[in-house]
Amino acid sequence: MIPAIGYAAKHSFSRLKPFEFERNEVGPNEVQIDVLYCGVCHSDIHQVKNEWSNTVYPCVPGHEVVGRVANIGPGVTRHAVGDLVGVGCMIDSCRHCEPCQSGDQNYCAGPNSWLSTYNGPMVPAAKVPEGGNMYGRDNTFGGYSDVLVVKEDFVLKIPPALKPEVAAPILCAGVTTYSPMKHWGVKAGDKVGIIGFGGLGDMAAKLAKAMGADVTVFTTSPDKLGEGERLGVKVVLEKDKEQLAALASSFDFMLSTIPEKHDVNPFIGLLKRDCALVVVGALESLAPVNNQLLAFHRKSVAGSLIGNLADTQEVLDFCAEHGIGPDIEVIAIQDINDAYRKVEHGEVRFRYVIDMSTLKANADA
Repeated sequence: MIPAIGYAAKHSFSRLKPFEFERNEVGPNEVQIDVLYCGVCHSDIHQVKNEWSNTVYPCVPGHEVVGRVANIGPGVTRHAVGDLVGVGCMIDSCRHCEPCQSGDQNYCAGPNSWLSTYNGPMVPAAKVPEGGNMYGRDNTFGGYSDVLVVKEDFVLKIPPALKPEVAAPILCAGVTTYSPMKHWGVKAGDKVGIIGFGGLGDMAAKLAKAMGADVTVFTTSPDKLGEGERLGVKVVLEKDKEQLAALASSFDFMLSTIPEKHDVNPFIGLLKRDCALVVVGALESLAPVNNQLLAFHRKSVAGSLIGNLADTQEVLDFCAEHGIGPDIEVIAIQDINDAYRKVEHGEVRFRYVIDMSTLKANADA
């Protein structure tokens, strides 16, 4: 076994604290990764606090992981010792269902869906079969740690043009916004609306702009107006009814990145006929949708979940090619609880990324 140290929550009401555990030795077709950086995602907070009612404790979060390959198992051909690599939200899937066979591992239809980088299978803990699940484990520990062991085909290559700390949030925030824009065919010249201007919204705006779209971001925060100007995109305050009315039936695609329950009805009228508003930020129930707003112009409200492995590699390469990435602040792991508080209270405009070398401060204490 491989000794490991990370930060974990023991209960829904507890702070993240140092946690020692063990990883399995690297096996066939597996890669051992020394973690350098891990992004802080809003879903980490939801999971730690059991807000989706499926958290398995102890919970070691982290699914925006960048590190270097330290060891490889028999049969590994995609990666070599010393490679800079990334791991996103998934570390395995059933590999046999139709979505997996089609390359959509993020929609795995196996008994437990895809295997999450942390918090084990994507099912409520009470439904995990006795003795584990089809992956042989009922919990997984994520990237708020010094080492990971992952199947080689679920490990992504970090392009040399991307700084590793900048690449980390692209593994979730980047692909979560890129994937639906690709699926719904966003192209140069399209008018794209981004609802919410947090970590996801920032990446969505940058990606859409790099695709050649005409981008408008909708926010409730007047202080985000200057941020839009810096990025070269338009910013509209959601409560400005005159501006919303002026934008009626003008958007080819809209993406909601708001991370909690919200009302999409005010934005449906901004779509052109036959166009879609896709929700990626919230996994809980939304406010009821007025179908009359949809039916009269054949519009759609849809959902999208992270992205598959091909999309994740593609967005990493796209960001490297276009010189874009999230605005980040690198923090020590010892500051993680304060970072969570600031994210929850909307006190940050960037993505936190943990420098995992700071774990040594605990080990040396």
